[in-house]
Amino acid sequence: MVPLVRTLVGLLLGGLGARVLGMLARFQTGASDVRKRASRRTFVRNATLGAAGVALAEVAGGFVYFFWPNKTGAFGSKISVPASSVPAVKGVPFRSVPGKFFLVHNDDGLLALYTKCPHLGCTVPWKGPADAPNAFQCPCHGSRYDYNGVRTGGPAPRPMDIMPVTVGNDGTVTVDTKPDGIKTRSAYTKDQAVAFTS
Repeated sequence: MVPLVRTLVGLLLGGLGARVLGMLARFQTGASDVRKRASRRTFVRNATLGAAGVALAEVAGGFVYFFWPNKTGAFGSKISVPASSVPAVKGVPFRSVPGKFFLVHNDDGLLALYTKCPHLGCTVPWKGPADAPNAFQCPCHGSRYDYNGVRTGGPAPRPMDIMPVTVGNDGTVTVDTKPDGIKTRSAYTKDQAVAFTS
């Protein structure tokens, strides 16, 4: 009987002692400082979300970089044309490939014609001669323009667009190729040309 009583007293005192020691441990570290360890499920979820977030950030960064316009040439700025390159009246136009314009010299003055066709945006080349109704002709869809850039045939809805032109005191011509400065027009009028004397 003594071993049975000893076992029962041991269990009772052991359980009571464990509870007391547990309470003392809580008082020593503080109840608010006890933190639960992250479970495996929480760790895997956070790792997956983090990896997906990094991948999405890389895709978004690549998307912005790919579609951000790069200024790679002279188009979009002011381009100077020396007086020696200005064509004679009704002469072969001066072409600026980086500026995307033709500088034509008619009886009224100078015009800077944007080389982009108003129909579908093809590059319109000079075909010549100046008095022909197809001095400029789109090779893709057949739109034709005279020396002043006025449409004489084809599917284009209007004349070629023009860019602002200024002439300096020394005869240097400056063409502003900023896209917001390009003007559309329905016909040619004398006030579109800028006077030039060589």
